Amino acid sequence: MKISARNSLNGKIKSIAEGSVNNEVVIELAPGVEITSVVTKASCAELGLTVGGNAYAIIKASNVMVAVD
Repeated sequence: MKISARNSLNGKIKSIAEGSVNNEVVIELAPGVEITSVVTKASCAELGLTVGGNAYAIIKASNVMVAVD
């Protein structure tokens, strides 16, 4: 896979919460480190996403905010 995005995070799909139109996909990047994405049900089906399967979380944004207390 070649992609221009610099932030590509590999992990294992921990859960998929199915909605009427979209699904919430939780990817575990490392023990206790998770990222969540909302994708269409059609995309889940086309990608063959299943709990326990491997997936990449690819972040492409013009702005990413960082904050501290």
